[in-house]
Amino acid sequence: MSFEDKTILITGGTRGIGLAIAEKFLEANAKKVYITGTRTLGLQNGNSKYFFIKSNFLDSESLNSLLNEINSLEIDILINNAGINKIDKFQNVSSEDFMKIQHVNLFAPFEICKAIIPNMKKKGWGRIVNISSIFGKITKEYRAPYSASKFALDGMTAAMAIELAEYGILANCVAPGFVDTELTHKILDQNGIADLVSKVPLKRLAKPNEIAELVLWLASSKNTYLTAQNIAIDGGFTRV
Repeated sequence: MSFEDKTILITGGTRGIGLAIAEKFLEANAKKVYITGTRTLGLQNGNSKYFFIKSNFLDSESLNSLLNEINSLEIDILINNAGINKIDKFQNVSSEDFMKIQHVNLFAPFEICKAIIPNMKKKGWGRIVNISSIFGKITKEYRAPYSASKFALDGMTAAMAIELAEYGILANCVAPGFVDTELTHKILDQNGIADLVSKVPLKRLAKPNEIAELVLWLASSKNTYLTAQNIAIDGGFTRV
């Protein structure tokens, strides 16, 4: 897959899955890769194809600044990867925390898609991949706000894909399972990770680059007919 003539925007691209996706696009000779984040942690210095845009989706002014900048970027491929979570009992979740999660995980992708779609329509080609989660296909206790955002993201993506199909724009969700990232190790201790791994048929966490490989295929010209889907990449976890 080559992306020599494609300009890509990846939100939340400074670490973890987002950074792995950015690196894969660079390996595939992307024309330009724009990355958003609240900080530059994880970015490779000195790579001329990385264009970092500092953006905080919890700040309306910051998000609006990004939306205004998007108009001049002529994005061909959008990866909405930025997301936040807070694990807590349903009755303990504050309205403020619930809305913060919806704002970052759902409202920001909604606004960014709206800003980018006109250029894709003009070109008659575009790819949108929204990073969801297995908790947007199944759920468990203490995940109500997060699951609400990710189930909604899937519904929004599917409806959007149906509307955009006639313009040559394909839109899908990718739903990662448990991934070997800094954040996973920050949330869980070794016993917690071992417990998760025991429940995954492949008996391991996913690597970020495995998620990135699927995202690249969906975003490429090789994908000619797959749209409006929410694809779980979870080592079989959601099927057992």
